[in-house]
Amino acid sequence: MGVYQPHTEDFKDKALGLVSTGSFPAIVSAADAMLKSSEVILVGYEKIGSGHCTAIVRGKISDVRLAVEVGAENAQQNGQLISSLVIARPLPNLEVVLPIGSRLAQLTYGRGSSKLSNQAIGLLETRGFPAMVGAADTMLKAAEVELSAHEIIGAGLCTAIIRGSVADVAVALEAGMHEAARIGELNAVMVIPRPLEDLEQTLPLASCWIEKPQPLAIPTKIVEKEKELELVELPDLKQIPVPLEEPLRLDE
Repeated sequence: MGVYQPHTEDFKDKALGLVSTGSFPAIVSAADAMLKSSEVILVGYEKIGSGHCTAIVRGKISDVRLAVEVGAENAQQNGQLISSLVIARPLPNLEVVLPIGSRLAQLTYGRGSSKLSNQAIGLLETRGFPAMVGAADTMLKAAEVELSAHEIIGAGLCTAIIRGSVADVAVALEAGMHEAARIGELNAVMVIPRPLEDLEQTLPLASCWIEKPQPLAIPTKIVEKEKELELVELPDLKQIPVPLEEPLRLDE
């Protein structure tokens, strides 16, 4: 089996952009802002513990610079920006070892369609697992939302991810915030009203919400039953008695 050798032309006039935050809801919000600001691809997230999350985007140098600027500003407004970086024309080896390979494979093979696609995203992050579970239970009871997944990023930070209409997500988050604060510590809350498909593909999703296409059941061998013809034996016409008609009488 050969070793993957990327072509240098694939990386010409390309750049990598990285924005790092101290919260998972904050990095999702920053990634959403980057995707909507320019023509970049969201490669994925890198979580290194202690709550540090990094969103990695790829595209043309000018697009990546704009996206990183917008993403960093978004994270700064949420009070969660740690650092940002733009790498122009990275060497192929650098991209191969980053989470780009798995992302491209996911784009190629897909993970199936989701029942929750095209719905608003709500993220509620707590410090402590009981607070997240309690908040998730309260959110589900407060509005018509679905708990799609949860994310753990270290330092005791856990994020419940819900899906539903914008109004329902907002109501659910408000109820969940109070419950999380009552049980433990609320760290961050975020609403993504109109997530792009690129963002959808990078978010965690429980397997119960993934609809994988089922193979069409088609018989591979069709056997046609031959109809048997029944032979009927005809009688010998010579042996069949034929009644003779009486001769006509002229006097009648």
